[in-house]
Amino acid sequence: MKSIRRALLVPLALGLALAIVAAAVGTYLFARVEANALFDVQLQQMAASITGMPLAAPPTALSGGDGDGTLVVQVWNRDGVRVYQSKDEAEAPAQAAPGFATVAGRDGPWRVFSVLAKGQLVQVGQPMRVRNELAAQMALRTTLPLLIAAPLIALLVWFAIRRGLLPLDQLAGAVGRRGEHELASVPTSGWPREVEPLVDALNGLLARLQAALGAQRAFVADAAHALRTPLAAVHLQAQIAERATGETERASALEALKAGLDRATRLSSQLLTLAREEHVDPQRGFAAVDLAAAVRDVVRELAPLAAAKDIDLGVPDSESLTVPADAAALETLLTNLVDNAIRYTPRGGRVDVLTERRDGAPALAVRDNGPGIPIAGRARVFERFVRGAQADIPGSGLGLAIVKRIADRHGATVTLEDGLDGTGLGIVVRFPR
Repeated sequence: MKSIRRALLVPLALGLALAIVAAAVGTYLFARVEANALFDVQLQQMAASITGMPLAAPPTALSGGDGDGTLVVQVWNRDGVRVYQSKDEAEAPAQAAPGFATVAGRDGPWRVFSVLAKGQLVQVGQPMRVRNELAAQMALRTTLPLLIAAPLIALLVWFAIRRGLLPLDQLAGAVGRRGEHELASVPTSGWPREVEPLVDALNGLLARLQAALGAQRAFVADAAHALRTPLAAVHLQAQIAERATGETERASALEALKAGLDRATRLSSQLLTLAREEHVDPQRGFAAVDLAAAVRDVVRELAPLAAAKDIDLGVPDSESLTVPADAAALETLLTNLVDNAIRYTPRGGRVDVLTERRDGAPALAVRDNGPGIPIAGRARVFERFVRGAQADIPGSGLGLAIVKRIADRHGATVTLEDGLDGTGLGIVVRFPR
């Protein structure tokens, strides 16, 4: 698991180390340039002081160069014979042309300055290692305070990061101490500006969670209330069938018991479908679905129910439209729409199911010539357990709630309008383009 502290400390520590190394290298290079310039001037001055004197035998005071054995003086006559050397031949550099030059020596490169005077060649040389050592010492003296201060700087950085991330620990503690029923918003004041978006997002999540739990509790309460009536009716009908004395009375009681069981089974199935749709992933199992083919399948399945009421259930010429959808959920949506239309359309009525385009977007529509729903009552028909004015028709008030939930999961909109011939009800599900 990644750590924010580590993600901050490691780059900062590496950056500090690289800065110290870069400072040391830069100081060394700069010091070497300065040392070269300084020592080149020294070589010139040494050569000038020698050429002003008899060159056959330079004074003893100059024989050691700068007194520490780092400068070597050599003199050649006009015949190319070396007549003077201030140090052992093994350490002396080779002869070079007049002016500055870098020549090889047995112990490494040398920097030399040569000048012609009175027919003789005077050369003053110095090993480059002396200059490099001086530059390294200067760089070390410059970066040593940084090396000493680096642990202190790292400690200050660690303390600053720990202090800066403290609000996250406080927020985690405030949320962690809450119980499963404590869903109140976290106070939004007193947090750093960078933490405020996290607090706002957390409060939004808590609000949505509170609403979801409230809806779930309401759903459970409504489901229990809705199931209580049909189950009580089934129990009563079973008692009536048990006490029946004649075959006719028993057959009638069993028929009523069967109808009650059908209503309870349908209600339970719808409750399970609604619960499943409310907890399914938004786009689980989406694939390309042919709307016209899905309409034909549902109409074929519900045709016997329409025929029992002598209802003309038809599929007018429809455009073949394909939408990304959960095929099973889309079939449930269509089944609920067509089943509701058949149930509420009077005997001998008409129900049309078709696909069409609305403003360039694919849509499916179910229209009937039944009693319809008044405009004032259309706003609440998608709520759970809300039924229309015709309460005498068997139903649970969950069909359109399921339709709305499936449509929302598909990003579709559901609108209510007038049905066939200006009467009844038309329901249009419009999918995204």
